[in-house]
Amino acid sequence: MDGISLLTITVLAVFVGFEVVSKVSSTLHTPLMSGANAIHGIILVGAITVAGQAHDPWVLAVALLAVVLATANLVGGFVVTDRMLEMFRGRKAPAASAPTSADRKETGR
Repeated sequence: MDGISLLTITVLAVFVGFEVVSKVSSTLHTPLMSGANAIHGIILVGAITVAGQAHDPWVLAVALLAVVLATANLVGGFVVTDRMLEMFRGRKAPAASAPTSADRKETGR
């Protein structure tokens, strides 16, 4: 394939991906992120495999860039998923604290 075809496919994939993700309801975002994290893990393994078999310096540079970006994407996905799951947990009751000096002055103790 020539460069124009690859660029066209990439642009169309970005538009389709944006449209699909923007139509997902908020209750399904956490499972969607979990599935995306699994895909990003596979992409990271592929990038590491390509980097390990690279013979040309420019292929190695692009593969290492892919490893860095895939790692950032994977870690970021787990962070976002953790924050989403945190929203579904109940609020913790505030811990009872010992009286401060200002409290003692008000009560006369």
